Amino acid sequence: MKLKESLEKKRFVVTSEVQVPLGDEEPETIMESLSRVKGRVDGVAVTEIEFEGVVTDTIKSCSLLKENNLNAIYQTTTRDKNRYQLQKDLTQAHETGVENLLVFTEDYRISGDTLQEEMFFHVDSGKLASVMDHLKQGVTIEGNELESKVDFTLGSGVQTPWGRNMPKKGMEEMEDMMNVGAGYFLTTPIFDVDQFAKFMRQVEPFNVPVIAEVMILRTAGMGRFLNRHFKSGLVPEWVIQKLMKAPNKQKASLELFADTVNSLKDICQGVHIITIGGADNLVPYLNAAKLR
Repeated sequence: MKLKESLEKKRFVVTSEVQVPLGDEEPETIMESLSRVKGRVDGVAVTEIEFEGVVTDTIKSCSLLKENNLNAIYQTTTRDKNRYQLQKDLTQAHETGVENLLVFTEDYRISGDTLQEEMFFHVDSGKLASVMDHLKQGVTIEGNELESKVDFTLGSGVQTPWGRNMPKKGMEEMEDMMNVGAGYFLTTPIFDVDQFAKFMRQVEPFNVPVIAEVMILRTAGMGRFLNRHFKSGLVPEWVIQKLMKAPNKQKASLELFADTVNSLKDICQGVHIITIGGADNLVPYLNAAKLR
């Protein structure tokens, strides 16, 4: 089932992500681990990463996922791309059969095999709208005709507040992205479900699916790192203490994940799982939360 269809049918969707190998490694190497979750996830986001001058071939990897019957989500950026570069990338993605697009301002932070140290969610909606409006009509921004009209199931990041009302600017940015055509929003990592429920009540009038990002925490050290480098108080202290004191840390990690996901099932329309370490680690967590 396509991601768009799952969202329209109000199915509780499950997505995750994969980092394309850097350097001389071939994108085909990602398929071995992803084969274990085929049929259990509604989409796999392929992160677009540049590291020390080496750029991952994100679109080729999306095409490979599609060939292997996995719903690829092309995860791209708007901050460091002009309209022409954005148009080139989106057109190429469309030509390779990619149907799902997830946009952020810059390379999405907490992803792949390491904890990056930046967090970006704001999208340059004006730039994106300019390109998307042309492509949907089957023309380039230069006015040249395309072989076919270009459209995607569009998702956009939204930063959920911690313990306070969502600022007016945040609501306006969501409205801007809805006008561009956003079919769903992906949140910042969720650890405090009660606070997230307040956020969901605020955005309920938008009537757009919200997918909650859930990060797999394996150690107390990971939680403290996130609080120190990303957002103070992001990971509640009681979560850190449970992982620190647990005699079986893997069991505690699985329980925390399953409890969070099961609590979210009645609040939002899905989860996006950040594994920190690749898809090899995903299967036991899907099993713990009884996700397909």
